[in-house]
Amino acid sequence: MHVSEAIASRRSIRAFTSDPVPRATVEEILTLAARAPSGGNLQPWHVYVLLGEARDELVRRVAEARKQSPMGEPPEYPIYPANLAEPYRSRRFAVGEQMYALLGIAHAGKAARLGHFARNWEFFGAPAGLIFAIDRAMGQGQWADLGMFMQNVMLLARERGLHSCAQEAWAMWHRIVRDYLSVPADRMIFCGMALGFADDSAPVNALVTERAPLQDFATFREST
Repeated sequence: MHVSEAIASRRSIRAFTSDPVPRATVEEILTLAARAPSGGNLQPWHVYVLLGEARDELVRRVAEARKQSPMGEPPEYPIYPANLAEPYRSRRFAVGEQMYALLGIAHAGKAARLGHFARNWEFFGAPAGLIFAIDRAMGQGQWADLGMFMQNVMLLARERGLHSCAQEAWAMWHRIVRDYLSVPADRMIFCGMALGFADDSAPVNALVTERAPLQDFATFREST
């Protein structure tokens, strides 16, 4: 698979089959992903891989905690800016409406929407779960490095016939994640990722989000 094909076919999958992902495959993906650009070669990323019973136990612990706090706790960083401006606000609203339409959930179906959102904390059924963390001392540049590392993971997954879904929702259970995985206090829980084989029969996986045209985000200059 060419890089361009991996980029074009990568999308957030929200329903996976139970087919296992071999540990060797995950190890290979992460080893290659670590070639991501890194300013000063700091390589600020940390990743915790959950397979089999270990993955199931984290899901169980969060399910138990949800009985008291259905939507988790405030994350340690703002997932979205406050008072999101246009065009970003409309883009976020549109993708939510498109997804819930595929699921057959009406705009007024708040409980059903929250129920689907909670599937994040089951890794959407994926057999492999990844948790990404970063040292608290790191700044915006190193957060960008972590993002490029994660992008490498997702594209390398596509090369191997796998799909993924990056899940900032896991930051809403940072205390449980930290305790279960023994994450040091000087590392911030940033994001989770579901990794596995897409369930092609699931309607939600038909969602392919729109992208703005080139002229909306690129500025070219060819002369002084």
